[in-house]
Amino acid sequence: MKIQDVVDFSQATTQPDRYRPDPAKVLKGDPEQAVYNHYNSPCGQMSAGVWEGEIGQWHVNYTEHEYCEIVQGVSVLRDNDGNAKTLRVGDRFVIPAGFRGTWEVLEACRKIYVVFEQKT
Repeated sequence: MKIQDVVDFSQATTQPDRYRPDPAKVLKGDPEQAVYNHYNSPCGQMSAGVWEGEIGQWHVNYTEHEYCEIVQGVSVLRDNDGNAKTLRVGDRFVIPAGFRGTWEVLEACRKIYVVFEQKT
């Protein structure tokens, strides 16, 4: 490996993958999203990049472990029991695999993510 193999997010020219959640999962709004997936590990279990989401709320079901850092906007993560955590600029957290609930974007949101999904 060489220094050229280091992925610098500020220099990445990754094109976004734009999408919306499955309509059956959407609870509010029209939450268009974009992922700039800057890195995929050779083993296929880890990826990292930038996610952007517009205002709305949808159901989530995490099969992966995800580290996040909010760099713009405000979101609310709720578990299936209704417990909530408001996520703001500067917040850093891990969502473990198996988490189920909802993600709600209150102000257009941008996060840095690192995902690990164990292969079975």
